[in-house]
Amino acid sequence: MQNKNLIRFVESLVLLPILTVSTPSLPASGLADGTNTYSQIVLSEQYNKGVQDFFAFNQASDPVLDPKVEIFEAQAKAIDAYFKDRNMPLVGTGMKMAIEADKNNLDWRLLPAIAIRESTGGKNACKKATFNSFGWGSCKIGFKSNDLAIETVARNLGGNNPKTAHHYDEKTTLQILRAYNPPSIVPKYAEQVISIMKNIGPEEIVIAKASV
Repeated sequence: MQNKNLIRFVESLVLLPILTVSTPSLPASGLADGTNTYSQIVLSEQYNKGVQDFFAFNQASDPVLDPKVEIFEAQAKAIDAYFKDRNMPLVGTGMKMAIEADKNNLDWRLLPAIAIRESTGGKNACKKATFNSFGWGSCKIGFKSNDLAIETVARNLGGNNPKTAHHYDEKTTLQILRAYNPPSIVPKYAEQVISIMKNIGPEEIVIAKASV
């Protein structure tokens, strides 16, 4: 039964059409640079990209049998629901954030919460640094896409960049946040981000198993 559920989930993601009709519930606000209307095409491409990244990351195992796929789906839905309910441009990046958090041993809610605190989920992204909704590098570093921004921030916060590992490696979420934005610069920053994390969802998501 579990295998059938996972297969149906995988098929639903892989077959997500790139060209679909516009949905009124999608946010009308622009992308991070404030110049383009957020389209269903972009949303579909980002979601499919997240699934491809998941399979690439787990290529040593059978993705259909990997229970993580259900966890990623639940986390992505929670993240994107938070973004969507508040018309935040980063809607659709939930799967990518969940996967990169797992790769770098981070709380799955950390990346979206930082983006919400720093730029209201992309609404107020760095103006001179493209696709930077995290305030990364004091808004002096730009990226070619939201995916690359998510990968970079996750890798650094997870202590997997040798150049910044001394700031973040082997740290708790609270310690990571205090290194990211010290209390001497922004008082209560860590506490504010953690509060957002709690609003996104619980740290542990329990997947209900269908009875056979």
